[in-house]
Amino acid sequence: MQQRGPGIKKLTDVLWHKTGATFILSAIMLNHWRQRRFGAGLLALPAKPEHRKRARLAIWGVTILVAAAIAYEIFAPARVAPVLARPAVPVTVVAVARQPIPVRLETIGTVQTIANVSVKSRIDGVITDVLITDGQFVKTGDIMFKLDDRAAKALVDQNRAQLGNARADVARYQPLVGKEFISRQTYDTAVSNEKMLAASVDNFAAQLSYYTIVAPIDGRVGTITIKAGNSIKANDAPLVTINQVAPIYVGFTLPQAELPGIRDAMSKGDVPVNATINGDRGPPVVGKIAFFDNAVDINSGTIAVKAVFANDEQRLWPGQFVNVAVTERVDPNALTIPQAAVLIGQSNTYVYVIKNDNTAEMRPVKVARTIDGQSVISDGLSEGERVATDGQLRLTGGSRVDVRDANKPKPDSAS
Repeated sequence: MQQRGPGIKKLTDVLWHKTGATFILSAIMLNHWRQRRFGAGLLALPAKPEHRKRARLAIWGVTILVAAAIAYEIFAPARVAPVLARPAVPVTVVAVARQPIPVRLETIGTVQTIANVSVKSRIDGVITDVLITDGQFVKTGDIMFKLDDRAAKALVDQNRAQLGNARADVARYQPLVGKEFISRQTYDTAVSNEKMLAASVDNFAAQLSYYTIVAPIDGRVGTITIKAGNSIKANDAPLVTINQVAPIYVGFTLPQAELPGIRDAMSKGDVPVNATINGDRGPPVVGKIAFFDNAVDINSGTIAVKAVFANDEQRLWPGQFVNVAVTERVDPNALTIPQAAVLIGQSNTYVYVIKNDNTAEMRPVKVARTIDGQSVISDGLSEGERVATDGQLRLTGGSRVDVRDANKPKPDSAS
């Protein structure tokens, strides 16, 4: 036996679900009417012809009504509830524009001193005076420590006295040697002795200066490690460390791919660098690139760069971490939209473009970089198109929108 196809089965199901109840109800009503109208004698039609004719007409009438109900259920169009139109979504829009945008490289750097000096004694001695305090700022030549120099001064005085006698001998011998009252050898010996004693005086005077330790650079001293009264040895432990803080370096690294751009920018002039300090409420500290290293790090593929800052206000401190922004150049004709318009999906970034009929279109875009709240678009948008910047989280493709004025304050949701 040939099985019924899916089309016949579907039609059968429709007929059953739509007309089954109606057919059963009609049959019950017809049976009830026949019993009441004709009684038990209906099975055998009345003897009179007019009565049999009326019964047949009644049966046919009920059958036609049932058939009409079945046909209506099958062929009448489906009754669909009216769908209410979704209200327009209020959004704020902005036009895609071209404007100058800097090409900025951002990274993290560390503040480094240009000069760092560990102050040590050049001679053995005893510290008699400490003329600085921990953390003090000093200038070049400021006296910081004094050592016991009494023996050194006595030695200098002794040699100076001997030098005076030697000079007097030379002065006396000079006229006598011409008259041959003394030998030339005696005179030459006196001259040599004078020069030797003069050199000794200079040597001991230089050593005497070592008993007074002065600041070799401008900077800030750290903790004084050896106090007055302690004996020290030449080139032993440092007495104190001085860090130069103005000017100062900020060191950072950049990918080697940025090296050509940095070199080109430095060939045209100073390359500005901004350093932002965490916790500092002031504006960024402005400096410039001083130099980049002479080799690329083969392990990381980066190039070390140092920027110099005047640091007159001493906001930068050695060892500090700062956020660094290097302005390589300015792109005069960048295609930009507000950063708030860009949404991040699972696999791409996209925006909602508001078309002329005030409907939304979801469009993928490529963001080249984001600077100061403006995203530079490299692909996906054209100048003059409108994008949603507020309210776009409620949008889907094809949504109707109600464009609001960006300068108009938002209504208070609590009111």
